[in-house]
Amino acid sequence: MKNKANRSGCPVSSMLDIFGDKWSLLIIRDMIFSGKSTYGDFLKSDEKIATNILASRLLALEENEVIKKLEHPDSKAKVLYVLTEKGIDLLPILLEIQFWSDKHLSVSTEIRALLKDAKKNREKFIKIMTRDLKARMDISQVTTDIM
Repeated sequence: MKNKANRSGCPVSSMLDIFGDKWSLLIIRDMIFSGKSTYGDFLKSDEKIATNILASRLLALEENEVIKKLEHPDSKAKVLYVLTEKGIDLLPILLEIQFWSDKHLSVSTEIRALLKDAKKNREKFIKIMTRDLKARMDISQVTTDIM
């Protein structure tokens, strides 16, 4: 997927080549806002993704260097998925999508509370979340990448 030619030079079109399916941004959302990092974690999401679709989307996100797969520190039978810098850079975009949804659609009380806090100081919220996501990413210094 990484070497796939884009349909055009349009940034929106190019982004859709990676995230234009129903599931990829939900996986990233779960990683950013819920701290999910294993295959089993993603299967427990409210949207009920099928296992074959999840495997396909995780592979595509990995091939596009949005996430990377690491050895799980507690279990050789599991792997951890962590965001790369490229994946972490999606935080402000997903936050803006959530702000838009809060304004125009119905969202849960829990999410509304998170967004209320985020709206008070977006830059500070993004800075703190980015720091936390990078700390999760730094697990790679402790574990070895799976090849």
